[in-house]
Amino acid sequence: MSPANGHANDSANIPSTAVQQFAPPASDTNIPTALTPTAKIKELIANLEVPFHPSVIEWRVTNTSKGGSPRGQVMPYADQRAYTDRLNTLVTPAGWTRRYTIHTSANFERSKDQKIVAKVLVTCELTIFGLGSHSATGEEWADNDNAGTAAEAQAFKRACSCFGLGRYLYHFTGAWVDLDERKRPKNIPRLFGWATPQGWREGLRPGQEAKSTSSSGVPGGNADPKVTRQGQDVSAEDATALVRQIEAMAEPLGWRLYRGLLRTGARVWNPTEIRDADVLRKVLAQMKAAERGLRRLEAALDKVGPEVLVPILRSLRLSSLNQVDGLETFKTVVLEVERIANTTP
Repeated sequence: MSPANGHANDSANIPSTAVQQFAPPASDTNIPTALTPTAKIKELIANLEVPFHPSVIEWRVTNTSKGGSPRGQVMPYADQRAYTDRLNTLVTPAGWTRRYTIHTSANFERSKDQKIVAKVLVTCELTIFGLGSHSATGEEWADNDNAGTAAEAQAFKRACSCFGLGRYLYHFTGAWVDLDERKRPKNIPRLFGWATPQGWREGLRPGQEAKSTSSSGVPGGNADPKVTRQGQDVSAEDATALVRQIEAMAEPLGWRLYRGLLRTGARVWNPTEIRDADVLRKVLAQMKAAERGLRRLEAALDKVGPEVLVPILRSLRLSSLNQVDGLETFKTVVLEVERIANTTP
């Protein structure tokens, strides 16, 4: 590979079967710089969209439980070497290139720990000759020793997803698994059929989990009346009922808090995107807790008046209750108003 793309020897770490299954005929590897016939473009895009081989998928712990046996929420990802190997296989190393632009933000106070830090911002422009160019941005806190590398990898993967490469990974919402003493997953979730090359080529897509899958995630057998969710099976009717209950919470909670709970609890904007039964129940429980908090807040404010909210919100750097988008922040507001109400004659 040319120095512009880097990682000349990375393909040695990828099983041959993970690369060979995408290798096009020798006559198809020379992608011209001008637009090729529509059929060839569609074929290339279709090959870019195929999921990575399961052997190159890794799992990252994104959240951990508090108390009890250690559990963590894991998300699948692929190292950027898998992305470069796919591009090299489909269009050859001479058929694509990337360019990075690096910036550093001004220092500012990080809300979670009140430290003064900056962010490293990297823009990656990815060009696949014959298809065009896409750019995307990655970011990382500057106090991370590997900030530049992490931001570059994020930007590159995001640019790849604009062409469809690795985009299927965005459909995962996380699965909860047991962790060992070093907070590493004791086991990893099985992949859905649509998240494997074989299942994808057979026509499976996200949202079709009603089809049964084997332990390796490869589809097979007759249709299963249960919808396979990460970490647990739940009937389609039960899943639909949970989604409807969550959607019904939008009005009483307000749009900002509702969307905030979806984002922090499941990393989605719409409950229909949640594919894990445990996550559906967790989000619903958080929203019900927030609804109870609203009733408590209203009762306390009836006693002391809404003006007590002003200094409380100001201490949280908020100007309005409508800006609260997290359960912990909302809890802080409720408890403080209740404290004032209980100490007021």
